[in-house]
Amino acid sequence: MEFRHLGRSGLLVSEISYGNWITHGSQVEEEAATACVRAALDTGITTFDTADVYAGTKAEEVLGRALKGERREGLEIFTKVYWPTGPGRNDRGLSRKHIMESINGSLRRLQTDYVDLYQAHRYDYSTPLEETMEAFADIVHSGKAHYIGVSEWKASQIRAAHALARELRIPLVSNQPQYSMLWRVIEAEVIPTSEELGVGQIVWSPMAQGVLSGKYLPGQPPPAGSRATDEKSGAGFIASWLSDDVLTRVQRLKPLAEQAGLTMPQLAVAWVLQNPNVSSAIVGASRPEQVHDNVKAAGVKLDADLLKAIDEIVEPVTERDPAKTESPAQRP
Repeated sequence: MEFRHLGRSGLLVSEISYGNWITHGSQVEEEAATACVRAALDTGITTFDTADVYAGTKAEEVLGRALKGERREGLEIFTKVYWPTGPGRNDRGLSRKHIMESINGSLRRLQTDYVDLYQAHRYDYSTPLEETMEAFADIVHSGKAHYIGVSEWKASQIRAAHALARELRIPLVSNQPQYSMLWRVIEAEVIPTSEELGVGQIVWSPMAQGVLSGKYLPGQPPPAGSRATDEKSGAGFIASWLSDDVLTRVQRLKPLAEQAGLTMPQLAVAWVLQNPNVSSAIVGASRPEQVHDNVKAAGVKLDADLLKAIDEIVEPVTERDPAKTESPAQRP
């Protein structure tokens, strides 16, 4: 495993991080989820990402049990706050009330005294940014989180939050956006702003919900048991990538992966890691062998000709519009 600094902070994270958005507590049984976490640890992954909302808070519980007994100082545990975790009007968003209650719930479920990174899962237009950042400052100063991050925030929002973080003397060090060969909306504005401010990207869905694995074929139904067939595991997210045009172009990437000595998933993960502003790429898994395969993307260097060939294939179906980085106009 290779390691990178999270933004310009002193915190080192594994290039490949393990995330349990879709799988733990929902798609796979706990025994399988624990096996995947063990596989991640065995391959050198030390960075684990979750959120209070995943599987209705169950994902944090599963991760907490799976990591129990590990040396806490040797791990980087990340979680998030924003999406609804209960029926109440204040069980959501980035108000001081919800943030302070949510961090305590997350720590309890994760069975830890602190998280290394606490992230705002979306921007909350219903709460003054000052209120949100002051709550985060109290959490950092109380020792419940070491660093602060955001997820899917626009460049202007990151800049405003970073300025407040400096005033409050807390380290806002990361953004967690979707990023892949097919989804490059952060490249025009978010990445330049983040590079200027010392904020690193922890990217999710580097395989475009599995489309870049190459297992979905044009003109054919999705494989049985795949994400595209399971409404509970993100079928709605993957639907936009399942056009024949996209799938045909993805199949054209296979010879390039073979040329580089990589599997298709490894090529997809390695591709996002070529961006120097990316600190870590999040991968998920329902089987341990998927973890063992994905981690082989760590440390891979793709040459310029290969990157150019990839761009030429996927460019017509690549999404680059910065406006696609968005948060709900109102709390969900």
